[in-house]
Amino acid sequence: MEQTSYSLLHRAPQAGASSGQGDVPCTIAIDDAIQRYLTFRAMKGGTVQSLCDLRRYLNDFAKWAVLLHVEDLAGLNPDLLKKYQCFLFEYRKRDGQPLATASKLAKLVPLRGWLRWLTTLGVAANLVDAIELPAADQALPRRLLSAAEIEAVMAMPRTDTPLGLRDRAMLELLYATGIRRMEIGQLDINDVDLSRAILCVRNGKGRKDRRIPMGPRAQHWLVTYLEQGRPALSGASSSLALFPGREGPRLNINWLSTVISGYVRRSGVGRAGACHLFRHSMATLMLDGGADIRYIQAMLGHAQLSTTQIYTHVSTARLEQVYLATHPGAKGYGAGGSVEGVRVESREQEDELSVWVA
Repeated sequence: MEQTSYSLLHRAPQAGASSGQGDVPCTIAIDDAIQRYLTFRAMKGGTVQSLCDLRRYLNDFAKWAVLLHVEDLAGLNPDLLKKYQCFLFEYRKRDGQPLATASKLAKLVPLRGWLRWLTTLGVAANLVDAIELPAADQALPRRLLSAAEIEAVMAMPRTDTPLGLRDRAMLELLYATGIRRMEIGQLDINDVDLSRAILCVRNGKGRKDRRIPMGPRAQHWLVTYLEQGRPALSGASSSLALFPGREGPRLNINWLSTVISGYVRRSGVGRAGACHLFRHSMATLMLDGGADIRYIQAMLGHAQLSTTQIYTHVSTARLEQVYLATHPGAKGYGAGGSVEGVRVESREQEDELSVWVA
């Protein structure tokens, strides 16, 4: 580990204090060590959002540890970490449901990274192995919107008001591009090329940039918003943010979820969700329309094709076509019993079906 990392945590031992683990004293408070780790991650180029998430999940652990009267690094041990994992397993939300596996991973992965950093400095030796990560679920997206349901949500904002125009433009952009909540929240005006209907997503997940098309429909609503809506927002004059808040320079992404989920709820489509609901729906509808999965991967900004392939298990349009054309039991009943021109004989279709049965 670099000297800078060591110096972030090192301080002279107090009189009579002994860490027993090299030169770094274990009397350092957990909160202090977390803050120093966040400083280290910021020095390594961590984004503002990733650091906020890291602080949140590590503070969850620190607050829980205080309840067991553990406030400094000397109290860290494998038994404590096992108890924390049991706590997460047994925890129940307000609706009585357990934490999802993704939620447990969101709390445990940052904790393991922090412990690994402490280990490289001679603190918390062998504690990383005490955390056993639960197997990630391969669950399909459960909530999707059809094209008609998306139109119902789009009709919700009042486009005769500046905020309504802002919200309609956000909805259109979410639907057109499938960008993440974090990504739409950090968009600047200069990230939109309206002449070409191209959106530049900067510092997306993994700190990667990508350029993606938005289409003429989202382009129309963005132009309308920029001309008639954004100038009337009080936070717009002092900000380059594409979507400023009601009064602040940039829309808070947590509030963004509240806004979008409110429109979904009021539309009466019977679904719950916010920004990611449009991301899932956009990818599935594009697959249903015949888009190559690699183009969808580029749109969504997935590093691995395997991440995008989950949508092939949700999109059933092509599978239904092949099924109706080839399964003997599907023929002879109703208009759907005969499908012309669908034959499973090309290498491309074999590759497509291999994703389904993988």
